[in-house]
This record gives sequence, structure tokens and C-alpha cells, in this order.
Amino acid sequence: MPWSLRKRGPRTDPDRSAHRVSGKGTLSTADEELLRTLYAEHAGALFHYVLRLTSGDWQWAEDVVQETLLRAWQHPGAFDPARGPARAWLCTVARHLVIDAHRARQARPTEVGGEALERVAEQAPGGDEIEQALQSWAVADAVRTLSPDHRAVLLETYYRGRTMAEAARVLGIPLGTVKSRTYYALHALRLALRERGLEP
Repeated sequence: MPWSLRKRGPRTDPDRSAHRVSGKGTLSTADEELLRTLYAEHAGALFHYVLRLTSGDWQWAEDVVQETLLRAWQHPGAFDPARGPARAWLCTVARHLVIDAHRARQARPTEVGGEALERVAEQAPGGDEIEQALQSWAVADAVRTLSPDHRAVLLETYYRGRTMAEAARVLGIPLGTVKSRTYYALHALRLALRERGLEP
């Protein structure tokens, strides 16, 4: 039965609800005929119309045409022949599907391809660099817990690379004091690092 000749009626039209699907999950003869007629009469023109709406995206256009024909089959009562031809109704449904899909794409973040993700991965610091930065922060925090005298000795001997004698001269204290402060500063620093989960 051609689409344009079907009567508009409630969804519970007896000839459709009772025979929509046969016992084996296949379409009834009337439904097959309706789908074939819809496809034969309107699919080509509908596809070209939707192809323009989708900016030439063939796959998207095919999906929209398929969904449009499926909705026409699922909701035969939605079409009113008094309001215009079936093709106009199908084009309106297809246009609404394209608009809805476009809005959905705008509402979610843009998807990026594998190439863009690879570039980000190349630019991102590696796990070793991140681990090293975290350890540096932990060491700096541990050094802040030392007394000013212990910090000064470690600064001169370890960070500035001076010998014990040079550190004694710069700090203006005896060599023995530099040695003992270095020993106790390192001991306190080891304890502070262990408290932060780092093994020196």
C-alpha cells in the first residue's frame, strides 16, 4: 500500500499492531510492503536532500535516511496526507534529525584524532620528570625543617660544592663546627625525608 494512501490513525491500528512482527522476529508482509514502497518512492530523493544538509557526509546522510524511514514505519499515524505529500513529511523528519545531531555535537567536547593525542603525549613531561619534580619539592620541604645553621652548612657544602675548609671560611666558623653541623644536618635531613616517604 503506497505511503500516501495510508490513513492517519492511532498507533494501535489493528492491521499494524497485530502483524508488526511474526513469530520468528521478521516483518509482516504488510510492513515489508510499506518499507519497500517508502524506500522505492522516496529514499533516493531523501538521500540527496540529506546529503546537502550534512555537507556531503555520505555515512551520516545514510544514517539519517535510515532513521527517517524507520520512524515513518514505527509511527505511521504521524503523517497527515491533508498537510502535504509524504516526501515533504519525510524531509521534515530528516531535517530535524540532522539539526538534533548537530546540536548534540556542539553540546559535547570536540573529539580529537590519534595524531593530536600523540602530539600531546610527546609534549607532556614523562613519568621520570614528574617524579623528579615531586622529589625536588619534597627535598626542599625537608630542608626547610632544618635549623638555619644546618641549612647554611648544607647550602655551602652540597649545593655550592665547596670543601669543608672553604665553607668554614665563607661562614666564618671553625672547620670542626662545619663538620659536626654537616653530620647533624644530614642526619636530620634523612629523618625529614623518611617522614615524607623518600629514602635518601
